Amino acid sequence: MKVVILTREYPPHVYGGAGVHVEYLSRELAKIVEVEVRRFGTEDSVPGRPGQPAVRSFAPWDAIHDGDRSSAALEVMSTDLAMASGMDRPSLVLSHTWYTNLAGHLAKLRYGIPHVATTHSLEPLRPRKAEQLAAGGYALSSFCERTGLEGADAVIAVSGAMRDDLLGVYPDIPPERVTVIHNGIDTDQFRRDAATDVVDRYAIDLSRPRVVFVGRITRQKGIPYLLRAAERLLQGTQLVLVAGSPDEPDVERDVAAGVHRLRERGRDVIWIEAMLPRRDLIQIVSHATVFGRPSLYEPLGILNLEAMACGVPVVATRTGGIPEVVEDGVTGWLVPFQPADDRSTPADPEALVDRLADRINDLLEHPDRAEAFGRASRARVEKRFTWSSVALATLEVYRGVTES
Repeated sequence: MKVVILTREYPPHVYGGAGVHVEYLSRELAKIVEVEVRRFGTEDSVPGRPGQPAVRSFAPWDAIHDGDRSSAALEVMSTDLAMASGMDRPSLVLSHTWYTNLAGHLAKLRYGIPHVATTHSLEPLRPRKAEQLAAGGYALSSFCERTGLEGADAVIAVSGAMRDDLLGVYPDIPPERVTVIHNGIDTDQFRRDAATDVVDRYAIDLSRPRVVFVGRITRQKGIPYLLRAAERLLQGTQLVLVAGSPDEPDVERDVAAGVHRLRERGRDVIWIEAMLPRRDLIQIVSHATVFGRPSLYEPLGILNLEAMACGVPVVATRTGGIPEVVEDGVTGWLVPFQPADDRSTPADPEALVDRLADRINDLLEHPDRAEAFGRASRARVEKRFTWSSVALATLEVYRGVTES
């Protein structure tokens, strides 16, 4: 069997959960079957070796933007066309996110092979994307996603909540085609790092409680609500934000204003506006008292898994697939959350801020409980979320569509 994986993100360019998923899944699958990864980019191709995937890069056609943001979606579609050509002996093709769903569909038609799509999010549930891509671009991204998912031979959802959303948004997809396979974590790589060279470099004070947030600056991550909650945290708490790659200027302005407001009020905020090397990130997270994730939309939340693997308790919103990862009252606290109709804002922002502050303060004020939650977090990850088990479950889906 030869599996061709289509993705926008792949090392060294990984900025979200989908990219992490592809990086580790392709590595595990390559130990079992032949794997070729086709990614966006201009990097040189990497030939496959035993136990390692081959990697090829594809770039878009030249385009004249003239300030038209919707041209970005056309560039993605042009890359999809290039990706779908010149495949050598593919058994099946796997696409990730709307960026490659169309390429997967085209490869299915071109080579007469099954197409499996893995869903990490859904365009109709991300209406703010219309501001990033412009209305025409959002229509194109939604078209690519719908075409690929409705035409796929099988769909993998990264959580039960993602499966429910998928079948609600796309009722023409037969439920029996959709399988839930959670994301995994490399428990050898993601584990507590007791060293302090990185935290010292960023002047993180280990003598005080520390709340750490990691993620992109995007509306769905809810950072402004965490900043407001930070005003109500136990005095002396240090807030550490590892947050960069803004995709919406107004959200970046909100975050900057929130950080400024906290500092004016005497609160200690360290804002690292960069995508850090993995070792740096692991060490910073390892030294967190609490890992805070106030997500407004989160199909699973792979960063929560990374924090749990480092033995850190998580306080997160009860939304999407997060309750399938964070066990309330065992590995952390889940904050009740009710979204507004557009899913991009909470129905009651003040209630969300109050609940976040209350649950984080509970762990700051009860360090023994926080430590117990952290130990339980590590144990849960080791038992339930490994990439080897993800790869085996995924391979069963592949065999189901190639042997039928």
